[in-house]
Formats: sequence, structure tokens, C-alpha cells
Amino acid sequence: PPPPGPPVDPPPPGSALVDEVDKRILVVLRDGRKILGILRSFDQFSNMVLVDACERVIVGDTFGDVPLGSYIVRGENLVLLGAVDEAESEAGPPGLRRLSADEIRVAEMAEKQSNSLKRTMLARFDFLDDLS
Repeated sequence: PPPPGPPVDPPPPGSALVDEVDKRILVVLRDGRKILGILRSFDQFSNMVLVDACERVIVGDTFGDVPLGSYIVRGENLVLLGAVDEAESEAGPPGLRRLSADEIRVAEMAEKQSNSLKRTMLARFDFLDDLS
């Protein structure tokens, strides 16, 4: 076997993002939001600047993109990041129907109100757990 070479230094933190600069990416944040945008710059903490960004909102079998413009993401809020094919980004997730930004926000609010009502109803019947 060949003799081992000199030790290889690990890449500096955040350098893996170099290959993604000026490409469209999808970022999933800690609060569950999904942001699509073109990665313009980043730093050693994975803070990043996205341009032409939009929030992709998915409600049931529908989705919509809400324009954000330029957007700064703090690295500590980043959960997942990946490159996105332009054609697939425009087409959207398979099996979902596209809505306008206004329509998807209305659908999102309706879903939040429905979930809130469900939690309220479940809390009212919480006493049933004590009977068993």
C-alpha cells in the first residue's frame, strides 16, 4: 500500500456553500417555513443572503409562492438547504395545485383557524383522560 500522505485539513466552516452561490436553493427554517431564492452570499456562520426570494406555502393540496425580495437567513435558523432545478421550482411540487400569493395566504389563515379550533375542542374534552 502507498504510504499515507500528509494530513488533510478540513475545509473551513461554511465553505461547502461556495458551490451553491448564484444558484436557486430551497432553505427550510426552524419554524417550518420554506424559502426559495438565489444564494448571493454567505459567511462562516452560514448566514446567507437570498435574492429574488419567495416563501413557498403549502396548504392541503395547494401551494403558492409569496414574494419576499432580498432575504437574510441567520445560520442558526437553517435546518435544511438544497439546490433546486429552475424548471421544477416553477412547476411546483408534483400533485399540488398553484394558487396566487393572496389566495394561499387566505388558505393558510383558514387552516390556522381550523387547527386552533381543533386544539380548543380537544382541550375541552381533556377531562375524559382523567376518567380512564
